[in-house]
Amino acid sequence: MFKETVTAKGGSFLFLTFPIKKSKQKNMSIFSTLFGTSKEKSDTIEILDPSDFSEAISGKKVFLVDVRTPNEYGAGHIKNAINIDIFNAGNFERSFEKMPREEPVYLYCRSGARSQRAARKLVGMGFEKVYDLKGGYMRWR
Repeated sequence: MFKETVTAKGGSFLFLTFPIKKSKQKNMSIFSTLFGTSKEKSDTIEILDPSDFSEAISGKKVFLVDVRTPNEYGAGHIKNAINIDIFNAGNFERSFEKMPREEPVYLYCRSGARSQRAARKLVGMGFEKVYDLKGGYMRWR
């Protein structure tokens, strides 16, 4: 057993790591198991600040997705973004089903929480590279 202390806003947390058999990983903390912070996901999802995100989508044909609600999208969105609402789970999955998994996807929402959820879902569907706008549309403007 290994002990791991993580300091976060509001205090420190102690996590116990128990050796388990897992492909590519010998030890995995309960924290990473519960919250999906495995290396595989961090290698697949990249969070970009607004300037890097802008540079990545400018002048290129990319798959840019606003995962907010249709009302939020209608109130303003990044140019060339399509709206696929993360809260409409069935439509969300259908919209991505036929997309090539090796093509990068660029996501954003209002503040970054929903797009992180969407990014994890896409990784679970087999997408190889997902980019997320840090701070969401609020930081973009």
